[in-house]
Amino acid sequence: MRLWIILLSFFVFAGNFQSYAEVIINDATHRLTVGKSLERYMGKEGVSFAEIRASKDFKALDSEVPNLGISSSDIWLRLPVTNQGHATDLLLEIAYPLLDEVELFAPSASGEYHSIKLGEHLVFSKRQYKIPNYVFDIHLPENSSQVFYLRINSTEQIILPVHISNELGFVSQVNRDNLVSGIYIGIVFIMAIYNLFLFFSVRERGYLYYVLYVLFAGITQMGIKGYSFQYLWPDWPSFATKGPIIFGCLSGLSALLFAYSFLQLKKNAPYARRFFCVFIVLFTISLFMVIFGWEQQAFLCMQLVTGVASLYVLYISYRVMINGFRPARYFVFGWTILLLGSVVFLLKDYGLLEYDDFTSNAVQLASVIEMALLSFGLAYSINILKEEKEVSQARELAISLENERLIREQNIVLEQKVEERTLELTQSNESLQTTLTHLKETQSQLVEAEKMASLGQLTAGVAHEINNPINFVTSNVAPLKRDIKMIWEMVSEVERLALADDLSNSEKQARIKAYKQELDVDYLKTEVDFLLKGMHDGAHRTAEIVKSLRIFSRVDEDTLKFADINEGLESTMVILNSLIREGVEVENRYADLPKIECHAGKLNQVFLNILTNAIYAINKKFDNKAGGKLKIETGIYEDSSFIYIKIADNGIGIPNDIREKIFEPFFTTKDVGEGTGLGMSIAYNTIAKHHGKILVESEVGEGTIFTLILPIQQNI
Repeated sequence: MRLWIILLSFFVFAGNFQSYAEVIINDATHRLTVGKSLERYMGKEGVSFAEIRASKDFKALDSEVPNLGISSSDIWLRLPVTNQGHATDLLLEIAYPLLDEVELFAPSASGEYHSIKLGEHLVFSKRQYKIPNYVFDIHLPENSSQVFYLRINSTEQIILPVHISNELGFVSQVNRDNLVSGIYIGIVFIMAIYNLFLFFSVRERGYLYYVLYVLFAGITQMGIKGYSFQYLWPDWPSFATKGPIIFGCLSGLSALLFAYSFLQLKKNAPYARRFFCVFIVLFTISLFMVIFGWEQQAFLCMQLVTGVASLYVLYISYRVMINGFRPARYFVFGWTILLLGSVVFLLKDYGLLEYDDFTSNAVQLASVIEMALLSFGLAYSINILKEEKEVSQARELAISLENERLIREQNIVLEQKVEERTLELTQSNESLQTTLTHLKETQSQLVEAEKMASLGQLTAGVAHEINNPINFVTSNVAPLKRDIKMIWEMVSEVERLALADDLSNSEKQARIKAYKQELDVDYLKTEVDFLLKGMHDGAHRTAEIVKSLRIFSRVDEDTLKFADINEGLESTMVILNSLIREGVEVENRYADLPKIECHAGKLNQVFLNILTNAIYAINKKFDNKAGGKLKIETGIYEDSSFIYIKIADNGIGIPNDIREKIFEPFFTTKDVGEGTGLGMSIAYNTIAKHHGKILVESEVGEGTIFTLILPIQQNI
């Protein structure tokens, strides 16, 4: 906004002239400034037009362009005009578009007054003359005098460049104003577009701030001249009074950001940051005051902050310039010219300079020069950065060449050290390879030891199980041979008697009967049947054991096949039957399971290892006493695509501190010679390869539950 209001706010004008300065119109009049002929009403406020018209409390103004300051109430003016020429239709123009409301009271032919209202509170299309200034038609008969009254109201400063002109003078002045403003707007637009392209090219933030500053400053100047209301928001009168204040604040904010970036204050004047922050906050407060409807207070705050901030920015830029930052010269010259233009504009408003085209457009002219200088300064700053970058690149190249030389020298030393280290690593690697080979051999031996232990356990169990039925068979062989011998002897005796010719049939029958009674044939027959049945049972039991052994071993364990888990568990229990001492109760609860896809032989090994540990824990706790319980349960898991095998015992249990270690290789709690510590590790790896898992629940002194969860199908 206009900085000149702050810079020369000390000018106060007052006058005591009571003369009646009448405006004289003649044929030579084309455009006449009538500020000194205006009279201001000085009476009480809130009166009607009739009271104004009858009042004597008018005071003549002594300036061609009166500056009435800021007023919250209506200002009444009186203008007496005498027409001594032949033109009767004239134009009354108030060339200050920022007035909120202007009302003209003009006499009619009958002497009655009628009013015409103009102002920023009405949409622009309702104006008879489509220009930013307020223009009224007035009719003055030849050789007549009339008195006109004006009522003015505005939230901003009230300046009254009032002119009376004929049509020719009016059109001529409008064309000049439009030409000057059009040139200014064109320059602003070109500068903004050009520097926006530069911003996208170089990605320098200063160009973006410059573009924002140029745009907001241009819109602010257009608002002061009234073109913003005419072209940008003609149907938004409520924004017409707020627009110049809002864009004045945005112009100030963008100017501060541009100055901070362009002058590189973070490096050149870091102490100025807090002052810039204060100005930014004050501009922001002014924006909020406008939004909440405090336009007059916002205008005063914006003017005050603009004036103080402008002087401070000029001071800081001068300090940066004398400290050796060369681009700051453009900023100082440009900012100084802008302030000088504002001073000229201000002096014109206070009547110290003549009101003409130059003084009324001084701010626009200074603004254009300032924008050009700042643009040159940006380009100069970029060139300096480019030069500094080239110098820096040259310095870095020299450093790079020196580093390359040093690297070549170091490479020779490094190659020697690498060769030495490679030799050491080769020797170390050979040693590690030898150790790894030994470890693999040891591991293989341990695994074979575990297999041999399992095989020994398997052999002992099978031998024990087969021994009982074999003993049963062998013990019946001798009695059976004796009985068969007696039968063969009886057959021979019967044959001898039957073939004897010296005996009659009755004698033969009597002797055979007596011989059978002597041998007790009925007992002999019963004994032979008993012995044969015993041998049959022993042979059948042996066949069952051999079948269980075949199921357990599963020679096709290297391929995935569908197998019956319940059958595998049963075969394992047959083999381990010899380990189950008297007094241990075994409970089997097998569900009706589908066959699962697995390596059956490897799973049987898992069952063997877990059941062996369970039986060991029971025997350890009860030691041939009654009370031991071993429970085996199978079923469908919660997820129907899995089955579970639960093996529970009421043995000694597993302490919490070692529960996480039971699946580690070589970990065992058994005495030396009773286990290798690989059984549970093999079981864990086997279940993992089947995409299953093992759950362990245990309580010391109460027992342990192992739950194996296996998928029905292996989705590989």
